[in-house]
Amino acid sequence: MTDTSAVKDALRRQQIETPSWAYGNSGTRFKVFAQRGVPRTPQEKIDDAAQVHRFTGVAPSVAVHIPWDKVDDYAALAAHAKERGVRIGAVNTNVFQDDDYMLGSVTNPDPAVRRKALDHLLEAVDIMDLTGSRDLKLWFSDGTNYPGQDDIRTRQDRMAEALAAVYERLGDDQRFLLEYKLFEPAFYATDLPDWGTSYAHCLKLGPKAQVVVDTGHHAPGTNIEFIVAFLLREGKLGGFDFNSRFYADDDLMVGAADPFQLFRIMYEVVRGGGYDAEAGVAFMLDQCHNIEPKIQGQIRSVMNVQEATAKALLVDAGALRSAQESGEVLEANAVFMDAYNTDVRPLLAELREEMGLHPDPVAAYKASGYYERVAEDRKDGQAAGWGA
Repeated sequence: MTDTSAVKDALRRQQIETPSWAYGNSGTRFKVFAQRGVPRTPQEKIDDAAQVHRFTGVAPSVAVHIPWDKVDDYAALAAHAKERGVRIGAVNTNVFQDDDYMLGSVTNPDPAVRRKALDHLLEAVDIMDLTGSRDLKLWFSDGTNYPGQDDIRTRQDRMAEALAAVYERLGDDQRFLLEYKLFEPAFYATDLPDWGTSYAHCLKLGPKAQVVVDTGHHAPGTNIEFIVAFLLREGKLGGFDFNSRFYADDDLMVGAADPFQLFRIMYEVVRGGGYDAEAGVAFMLDQCHNIEPKIQGQIRSVMNVQEATAKALLVDAGALRSAQESGEVLEANAVFMDAYNTDVRPLLAELREEMGLHPDPVAAYKASGYYERVAEDRKDGQAAGWGA
């Protein structure tokens, strides 16, 4: 049997990072629906993120995105976050929205464009120095739409050259997390299309280069938990971008499309020691709330990750191992399913009360009146968005 006190201890130590862009107006390429009370500045995004931590107790850091969160004084932004009870987390780069990047950024045929992109990546490391951030998040939309458009192998050479330059710039306590995406916006060949390509580049560079797994960036039917298990085994899993998708990269709320998949992923994290501090795995949400309230959406997402984690921690490891070693297929599956089918909401409600929190974070947030206050305070000015 699993010790529920040990489960609570693990959940109490859990940390889930929220993204600054989730609090601004964001959505699909077809339409972004504006909402009342949306932050106008990076500081106000941090204020909203602090509310998620206030009511969940496990969201102490906020990822920022440059240039969406560009400010004149990044040390002051970090100080603002500290005053609100949170901290600046990963620094995310943007080399996909300028017109110059139509044919790619660091893999562009034009050396001047490649230099521009690399300068931005190095600037992001400067920002990390000022904010005390550990992680630099790299995602590239680079790729080609047509056969023969560019040389596939040469583009890999350009990618490797840029990554090596960024790696060399990192401090001793810094690292970069290299993302991948199956397709979109490159539809013929994406330069970083899968975990294997990202892993190969990171393996060549060294320990400060790690792979990040976005749960929405895979072909339908991909066994994401296998990828997680493999990368943990190799010491190359740097973090997660949690979201859900039904068909492609929808950036829906984590656990919305397939909560069983999220549980299976979390089990492999537990099994592989991914929650140990020395593992260094970053757990971040990467979502765009287009039709749902933004702060509530982040709170609910944090709760979804908590619930999946709690179930993963409840797997009876001894019973499972015994059934596996005995070749008892159905018994092993039953142990797994018993944990997944457990209603962990009472356990989490009890844990929150022990932490001095309201047992229902969404209800507590709604009762706080925060949304009504900021909707009035922020009715003037330009609401933040993702620059689309």
